[in-house]
Amino acid sequence: MRRATLPMGEDPALYHGVRKRLFVGLLICTSILVCLILFLFWLFPLLDMGAVHPILPWLYMSVIVLLMAVVAWTSLGVVLNIALRKPVLGSRRMRSMTIRFFLPLMEMLGNAVGISKEKVRHSFIRVNNELVRSEARRYSPKDVLILLPHCLQKTLCSRRLNNIENCRRCGECPIDGLLGLGEKYGVHVAVATGGTVARRIIVDCRPKCILAVACERDLASGIQDAFPIPVYGVLNERPHGPCRDTLVSLEQLEEALLFFLKKE
Repeated sequence: MRRATLPMGEDPALYHGVRKRLFVGLLICTSILVCLILFLFWLFPLLDMGAVHPILPWLYMSVIVLLMAVVAWTSLGVVLNIALRKPVLGSRRMRSMTIRFFLPLMEMLGNAVGISKEKVRHSFIRVNNELVRSEARRYSPKDVLILLPHCLQKTLCSRRLNNIENCRRCGECPIDGLLGLGEKYGVHVAVATGGTVARRIIVDCRPKCILAVACERDLASGIQDAFPIPVYGVLNERPHGPCRDTLVSLEQLEEALLFFLKKE
């Protein structure tokens, strides 16, 4: 029997039990709830608009119908994008709506039915990666940034990596291999100690594509903060628990990097 392969950048331990269908199911349920709320606003307007002007009820109805159509179009488009593995009309706008609007609502809905935020975010990262890959864009090395979390650095290391060149390349943590990857392909590599530092790095480097390594929480928030720059998320491995001596697969990161780099 052929062994199933995981998507690029997926850790098998984290992948277990987390599927794209979780995201799709929550997206559809959230869309239905939003449309239902909009429909209730249509049935029970807050004031008698006809008394103000005869045309106002029609304008109000048109706005409600338009919003419902946008919600339905976005959720259907994302599902089609996932199923077909290629962009559909307005896929960039769909990614924007999914990141900025649907994800917070899906986290609340998941929490209400007993699904952890970590699982929802993990599923979201997988879908986001597929949406980014489906755009099939290729970039020059100077336009690509590999953004790393500080927890990849060995806890006992005394070096401050606010400038990654401070790394003494001892090989005790993954930073040495990641720097080698950056040198091999000529892409930017940086370590962020938090969201503010990550945003500053992005402003300084001005990348057109980001490969980010982090946990579910930081990746989800980073994808939101960096939009419209496409962010491909690679989940780190946490053998010692969160935020301590984490790891990342160089092979999986290199595979993702090669996908986005222009062929020389």
